[in-house]
Amino acid sequence: MRKLEFEDTFQGDRVEETKWIPYYLPQWTTRTAAAARYRLGDGLLRLLIEEEQPPWHPETEGAMRVSSLQTGIFSGMAGSRIGQHGRGAVVQEEYPELRLYTPLYGRIEMRAKAVDDPRCMVALWMIGFEDEPERSAEICVAEIFGRDVGPDEARIGMGLHPFGDPSIADDFTVETVPIDAREFHVYAVDWTPGRVSFSVDGQHVRTINQAPAYPMQLMLNIFEFEPGGVYPKEFTVDYVRGYAQAHPAGARLDRFPRGRYATSRL
Repeated sequence: MRKLEFEDTFQGDRVEETKWIPYYLPQWTTRTAAAARYRLGDGLLRLLIEEEQPPWHPETEGAMRVSSLQTGIFSGMAGSRIGQHGRGAVVQEEYPELRLYTPLYGRIEMRAKAVDDPRCMVALWMIGFEDEPERSAEICVAEIFGRDVGPDEARIGMGLHPFGDPSIADDFTVETVPIDAREFHVYAVDWTPGRVSFSVDGQHVRTINQAPAYPMQLMLNIFEFEPGGVYPKEFTVDYVRGYAQAHPAGARLDRFPRGRYATSRL
């Protein structure tokens, strides 16, 4: 049996800041540019991109805008290059260390609707807390570009990126899954020592026989890479859950029927 250790069903009218930091990697930019735009209601979180929203870091990322929640933060002093997912960036503001939810192994799942705007991408991913530089790999639970969403199938990115972790080999694929991602679906990862398995709606999609071996934090977000279209743009999330115990190694998971999904690389 798995033990539920983290759950947000997004009740109330404000994000619970005992669970989430409502900024996207704020150490690298300003609080205004990093702050999440969102709306809560009817037990749903809607992460928003709004028309007047500023770019996250125009000097390096151009017009990209993002609304994001994360469950931890670690950075060095202002002017340093110490911090999560920075890739050579300079800390603009120092932030106190926070570990709201940083599991080591377990099952992470979300029930959510993607968007079909070709300028956008939505995702749930995990990054190493990076209190040591090599603890920096990523587990991408689900990454969905609007251009890859259709009525009968969606191309869903999932896998591992090493970044500064020499023990992890890059293994990221885009899987074609027979769902309409504009409707609610459950995206999940089971993370155990030496193994990461990905599923959609309880159906096994792929397994990777390697895994980060240090605490990781959750990243939940919508990105817009260039302006245009109808605003606001919404990523709707019903819940996010974390369980302390994943499927035992070797457990059988049902797959989608043979021939109904395919693998390609970015």
